[in-house]
Amino acid sequence: METLANNRNQTVEEVKDSPDYNWFRSTVPLKRIIVDDDDSKVWSLYDAGPKSIRCPIMFLPPVSGTAEVFFQQMLALTGWGYRVISLQYPVYWDLMEFCDGFRKLLDHLQLDKVHLFGASLGGFLAQKFAEFTCKSPRVQSLILCNSFSDTSIFNQTWTANSFWLMPAFMLKKIVLGNFAKGPVDPEMAGAIDFMVDRLESLNQREIASRLTLNCQNSYVEPHKIKDVAVTIIDVFDQSALSLEAKEEMYKLFPNAKRAHLKTGGNFPYLCRSADVNLYIQIHLRQFHGTRYAAIAMVSAKELEVQECHLKSCQESDEEQ
Repeated sequence: METLANNRNQTVEEVKDSPDYNWFRSTVPLKRIIVDDDDSKVWSLYDAGPKSIRCPIMFLPPVSGTAEVFFQQMLALTGWGYRVISLQYPVYWDLMEFCDGFRKLLDHLQLDKVHLFGASLGGFLAQKFAEFTCKSPRVQSLILCNSFSDTSIFNQTWTANSFWLMPAFMLKKIVLGNFAKGPVDPEMAGAIDFMVDRLESLNQREIASRLTLNCQNSYVEPHKIKDVAVTIIDVFDQSALSLEAKEEMYKLFPNAKRAHLKTGGNFPYLCRSADVNLYIQIHLRQFHGTRYAAIAMVSAKELEVQECHLKSCQESDEEQ
């Protein structure tokens, strides 16, 4: 056990001190934006890529995550010419309040429509926002990673209104209870430890409000977002989501594209970032050449190069 702990400590140091992470932190500034009357509600975000793009891809983190957890996606996608925004939520205790705040944020950023990548809670919030704005759509497409459509799967709806009373250490214990247990490969161990580190950076109100949104009684109404293009990314190994929850997502979005990873745990965007980035590119490619492209105008030759790259990655993935 001591050796495993030492290996995991070494791995998280590699993530936090890696050239990629340090390059990201040193080149992409963290912005703080207030859009509500309550000036304590601050959105934190990283915005990278061509600002001329009016329909970027935005990343929404899980309960334990901050805007930094998608640094691998920001580096890779901006390298290809995409505009990418990674968010960290203010404290919201109600789903409608969150959706209204998010709509104001898009107005502030002068974004009519966006593509949303949501991980776990982030995916649920992305679906609820698409539902919230269905009469005047603001979501062009969804990428849902290890996400869910009904909060009742966690069997915590009866405690959702008491999270605000709990001390930070107890809330962190609840969140950590969903993390993978037992031996995992070094990349997954590094991802887990990095997320633990990010969880430690959140205060009591931030964690309590996210758990409240995650567990208060609510579900997605699919008929309201039936015209939104959806890709579902999930893993075959251990994660916080049950098989029943995954199957429910497939039923909810029968026309969604499915992207399966053999391994990756709760945080494949960190430990299987190359695969996740590939699936994001495949999803966004359908919008190339339209007003909803998240990438700058590219030449036919560049598109051909990208398609060859994606095809070769898919073929190698199938061989494995």
